[in-house]
Amino acid sequence: MAKSNKTIKLKVTQVKGLIGTIQAHRACVRGLGLKRIGHTVEVEDTPSVRGMINTVNYLVKCEG
Repeated sequence: MAKSNKTIKLKVTQVKGLIGTIQAHRACVRGLGLKRIGHTVEVEDTPSVRGMINTVNYLVKCEG
């Protein structure tokens, strides 16, 4: 049987601004591809992305 190439995507939305946050958290938000409040991106569900989302969970909203 052939393997399925279906990858799981997560929708991540920035809900708070970056002013007053530490530099490492700002880097995580930029690494996820978010640019401004209300911006939504679709990212693959990998352990590294989950770690970034977990680090900045107070700044973003995640939907499966």
